Amino acid sequence: MIICEDLFEIFKKNDLTFFTGVPDSVFKDWMSFLADKHNKKLTNIIACNECEATAIATGYHLATGKVGVVYMQNAGLGKAVNPLTSLCDKEVYSIPLILMIGWRGEPGNKDEPQHKKMGRIMVPLLKTLEIPYAIMPDNKEKVDLIISKAKQIAVEKNQPVAIIIKKETFTKYSSRINYKQTYEMTREEAIKTILDSLSGSEAIISTTGKASRELFEYRISKHHKPHDFYTVGSMGCASSIAFGIALQIPNRKIVILDGDGAVLMQLGTLATIGHYKPKNILHLIFDNNSHESTGGQPTVSNTVDFKKIALASGYGFAKIVYTKKQVITAINKINYLKGPAMLVIKVKNGSRLDLGRPTKTPLENKTVFMKFLEHD
Repeated sequence: MIICEDLFEIFKKNDLTFFTGVPDSVFKDWMSFLADKHNKKLTNIIACNECEATAIATGYHLATGKVGVVYMQNAGLGKAVNPLTSLCDKEVYSIPLILMIGWRGEPGNKDEPQHKKMGRIMVPLLKTLEIPYAIMPDNKEKVDLIISKAKQIAVEKNQPVAIIIKKETFTKYSSRINYKQTYEMTREEAIKTILDSLSGSEAIISTTGKASRELFEYRISKHHKPHDFYTVGSMGCASSIAFGIALQIPNRKIVILDGDGAVLMQLGTLATIGHYKPKNILHLIFDNNSHESTGGQPTVSNTVDFKKIALASGYGFAKIVYTKKQVITAINKINYLKGPAMLVIKVKNGSRLDLGRPTKTPLENKTVFMKFLEHD
């Protein structure tokens, strides 16, 4: 396994000290290292999405002539295809950069269903994109050779080069920065409070990550048949899915359980919802200022006012709450208002170590959810 400090020294030797991207759990220890060292030994820009990160690294190259490193999960490679082919490609601006891609869904290894397809097609996709690639080895000497070669190809051919990262490549790294929030509730406590405050007839669409897992487990604990839609992949798309439903079923309340990182990834959706003004949308954002599912790396939500953005985008109501009592009061008020409405709930980061996952397949979830919607 690779020690994060050793990896950085190899990057530094190759004049690779500018990093940007979207965190991935495959290399969460490396992400923690980058966050700790930002502004000290290196630059680390946690972007809102992979297209943005690719463009940031392009700007870095245009300004300095140097090569930036863009990190992402392989799911994010799908999103980055656009700038990789229409911006960085040799037939366009010919931008050299290094991609660090976490290999979720690696064939032969057990993983969640949303990662299986991309895990299987990632290498063929890189070949189709004509992006040279190598798999990061598990010892320092070989890593040195891989990174030096990747940098050489990127510079000589003026194009992106990919380094694929498998699970358990890095040794454990303990962050020296305390990202813990001091708010009253955890996200799970907030979800329970919300469900207990709703009538039960609402259609709930939950975002990628632990929010969906906590929602599912609470349903099971209350002996309810889970009938919500769990957006297990496609981070940032839960609100768009909910918007599509809300337009077709205007007489049912549509509730979105969202996260700060997911909202930031697809921030333009707020403008779409605000413009078309579906009256039945209640958009709940659990803001813990972190990418919880990938190791708790910080998002930029601490500098963002979702309430003001929502109101400026056309939402009819928006409020920030911090306590269980405020959540209950706000939801009771929203029940009498016409949407779209937003509630930004400030929560602590962290989750239970024994948190499970939905026991139904995505297809089974879809079938149950569609039957639930048929009651309209």
